[in-house]
Amino acid sequence: MDFNALSGVVVTKESPNYEECCLSWNRAIEKHPLVIVYCQENQDVIQAIKWAKQYGVPFRIRSGTHHYEGYSTGDQLLVIDVSCMNRIELNETTVKVQGGVRNRELYEAVCGAGYPFPGGGCPTVGVAGYTLGGGWGYSSRLFGLGCDQLIEAEVITAEGQLIVANANQHEDLFWALRGSGGGNFGVVTSLTYRLPEKIEMATLINIDYKHVGFAKVVDVALRYQRFFKNLDRRLNLKMAMYNSETKGKGVKLTGLFYGSKEEAQDLLSLFQDATDFDFDYMTVLQANREIQDSHPEFEMYRSGGRFIHRDYSADELLTMLDLIDERAQGSLYTAITFYGLGGAIADIEKDETAFYYRDASFILGFQSVWEDPKYRAINNEWVLERFNVLATYTRGSFINFPIVQPGDYEKNYYGDNLEALKAVKRKYDPEGIFNFEQAIKP
Repeated sequence: MDFNALSGVVVTKESPNYEECCLSWNRAIEKHPLVIVYCQENQDVIQAIKWAKQYGVPFRIRSGTHHYEGYSTGDQLLVIDVSCMNRIELNETTVKVQGGVRNRELYEAVCGAGYPFPGGGCPTVGVAGYTLGGGWGYSSRLFGLGCDQLIEAEVITAEGQLIVANANQHEDLFWALRGSGGGNFGVVTSLTYRLPEKIEMATLINIDYKHVGFAKVVDVALRYQRFFKNLDRRLNLKMAMYNSETKGKGVKLTGLFYGSKEEAQDLLSLFQDATDFDFDYMTVLQANREIQDSHPEFEMYRSGGRFIHRDYSADELLTMLDLIDERAQGSLYTAITFYGLGGAIADIEKDETAFYYRDASFILGFQSVWEDPKYRAINNEWVLERFNVLATYTRGSFINFPIVQPGDYEKNYYGDNLEALKAVKRKYDPEGIFNFEQAIKP
C-alpha cells in the first residue's frame, strides 16, 4: 500500500502528530484511522478517492470532527480531511466558502461585514456538515435553515469528478444536499450561500431557573410550548431541561432576538420569575461570539435528536424528566432540550429539499456529559436506553444529531423523501463507496 501516492498532508500511524490528528471534538470517540489526508485543494480529494478505490480501503470525510457518533472517522480506514480548505469569498449578495470553513470563521467574515447568517452555535462545527444536515441555529426561524440559504455546491463524486450542483445543473443532487447529511453522495469542497439583508444589532437572551426542581421545570416548559404559538419569527429559543452537578435540576432558555432589548423583555415577560433573566443588546457578531464562547474546547458526551410534532401535557413532561432524575454514574450534566422550529423553516414544503421534518414544532435533543473516560460505557448505555423511551414521544430523527437507533434509521432520518434520496444515491454513487454506519444505501 503506497501512501506516497496520496497528495496533501499525509498522516500515518508513524507520524509524530498521529494521536493528536485522531482526536474528535467529542473525546468519547476513540478511533484510529490507517491514514489521514489533510487536503489542500480539490486534486488532493480526487487523489484520495482514487487511492481508496485502488486499494479497497474504506474512507470517511471529516471537517470539524463534530459527528455525534464519530462517523467522520473510524478504525483502519482513510480519513479525507478538508479542514485546511478554508477560504471565504464574500461579496454584496453571496458568500462562498470551502468545505473546511467552520462556524466561527464564517461568522467573523459575514457578521463582521454587517450581515446576519443562519449558522450554528458551536464555533468549531464544520459549516459543510452543518448545512448538509439541514442546519439549525438561533437565526433559523427568521432566515430558514442553513441549507435554505445554499444556492450552489461543488462536489467531488465517486468517479473523482468535480461537479457543480445548483438549481440549473445536477438539480437532483442539489436537492439531496440540502438536508440529507454529510458523506452520502460525494465530498463537498465548496458551498455558496445567498446573504440576508444587513442587520447590525440583536438581543442575546439568557434565562435560567437554577435549583428549582422538576415541578417548576414542567411549569416553565408548558409556558414555553404555549409561547411558541404564533411567535414572532425574529425570535428563537432553545430550552434545556437539565440535571446538573453544579446547578441542580432546572431549565435554561437561550435565544436570539433580532430587535431591541426592551421588546425582547416584553415578549419574554412570562419568564421573568427566573433565577437569571438577562438580556444584552449588541452587534450580531458579538452575540454569535458569546453563544460560541459558551461552548467548551471539547467534551465527552453521548447525544441524539428527534422531532416533536405536538405539545406535551404536564404528566408527559414529568414522565420524560423522570428519565434524568438520576444522572448516570460519572455524569456531570444531562438534559432534554427543545430547539425551536417554525417560522421560515416551515415556509418551505417538505419535499422541496431533502430536510423532511419542516412541520415539526421542535427538535428534541438528549445528552449526557462526563469527564472521566472510565464512565463512557455506562453513560452510552444510559443514554441509549432512555433515548429509545423518548422516541415513543416523538416522530423522526434529526440527521445532524445522529445516534444508533432501533428500526429503520433511513426512514427515521428522511421520512417520505427517502426513495428520492436513494435514486440520487444510485445515480451519483451506484457502488456505494461513500459509505458509513448510517449511510443512505443505493
